[in-house]
Amino acid sequence: MELFKYMEQYDYEQLVFCQDEQSGLKAIIAIHDTTLGPALGGTRMWTYENEEAAIEDALRLARGMTYKNAAAGLNLGGGKTVIIGDPRKDKNEEMFRAFGRYIQGLNGRYITAEDVGTTVEDMDIIHDETDFVTGISPAFGSSGNPSPVTAYGVYKGMKAAAKAAFGTDSLEGKTIAVQGVGNVAYNLCRHLHEEGANLIVTDINKQSVERAVADFGARAVDPDDIYSQDCDIYAPCALGATINDSTIKQLKAKVIAGAANNQLKEARHGDQIHEMGIVYAPDYVINAGGVINVADELYGYNADRAMKKVEGIYGNIERVLDISTRDGIPSYLAADRLAEERIARMRRSRSQFLQNGHHILSRR
Repeated sequence: MELFKYMEQYDYEQLVFCQDEQSGLKAIIAIHDTTLGPALGGTRMWTYENEEAAIEDALRLARGMTYKNAAAGLNLGGGKTVIIGDPRKDKNEEMFRAFGRYIQGLNGRYITAEDVGTTVEDMDIIHDETDFVTGISPAFGSSGNPSPVTAYGVYKGMKAAAKAAFGTDSLEGKTIAVQGVGNVAYNLCRHLHEEGANLIVTDINKQSVERAVADFGARAVDPDDIYSQDCDIYAPCALGATINDSTIKQLKAKVIAGAANNQLKEARHGDQIHEMGIVYAPDYVINAGGVINVADELYGYNADRAMKKVEGIYGNIERVLDISTRDGIPSYLAADRLAEERIARMRRSRSQFLQNGHHILSRR
C-alpha cells in the first residue's frame, strides 16, 4: 500500500502508529481533515486479517467521520482509531491507558469515543490519561448510552424523507419494515409505534424480535423476507451493504431511511434507487444523532441542548434532498456535496482571513 499516495488522493492530514510492548497495544490513529475543528471519531478494536487491512479501515472510517461531522453541522473534523486485537480477550487497563497517553500527545487534534469492540468502561480508562475523549460514564459528566439519541435522530430524518415522498411527514398509518431490532432500532420502533405506524420487524436475534412484537404489536418476518414486504418505508438498522443487486429487485418501499452504516453496497446502487424514484436518506446524515450527542460533551453536556441539535437532522435531510433536486444527482452524492460545500466555505473564509491579516501586517 502506497500510503502517501493514498493520503494525497483523499487529502488526509495525519496517520499515527501507536505501540506499547508491555500492554500489547497496536493502534492506528487516522486524522482526515481538521478544517472545521479537531477530529472526532471513535476507537474500533477488531481482529484484522493483517496490518494493511487495519490501516485501510482507519483511513476509510476517518474520512467518513469528516463527512458525517460536516453534514451534521458540527465544528469538528474527522478521525478514527483502530486497535488491532480481539476485544473479547486482548483488552487490559494498561493498553487503554497507554492509548490515552498517545491521544494526549496529539494535544487536542483528535478526540476519541467508543466504537465497535470498545465500551464506556474502556473510555473511562482512557479518560484517566486524557480529557480528549467522549462517551465516558455519566458520573464524569457524559451523556451515557447514545442509542436512544441516535434513534431519535433517525426518527426525525425518516419524517423528513417521508415528507419528500408522500407530501406529509406524518408516519401515522405508514407501514415500516425495520431490519434489525437492536438498541437503536428498538428505540426507533418505540417512536414509530407512538406515532401510529405499522411495524414489520426482523432480526437474527429471536428475543429482540419477540420484544418488538410484544411491545409494539409488530409483525415478524424471516430475515430474508424483509426486503419484499409491502411497505412504505424500508429501515435498514443492522448490517451494512443491504442495498445491493439482490435486494433492490425486491424493494417495494418508496423511502429508505434507517440507522445502519454503509447501507449502499456500491455507489452505483445509490444511482439505481435514485432512478427508481426511491427517496433515500443517506446513512451518515440520518444516523448522526450519536456523534451530535457526544460532541455536546465538549461544551459540558446538556441533554436539552443536545436533543435540540439532534432534531436538526430533519432539516439536514431536507437540505440533502433539496441539493439532490437542485443538482439532479442521487441523494448519497448530495450528502457528500453538503459536507464538501461546508468545508470549502470554511477554507475560503480562513484563507481570506489570513490574506487580510497579511495585508494589515504589510501596511505597518
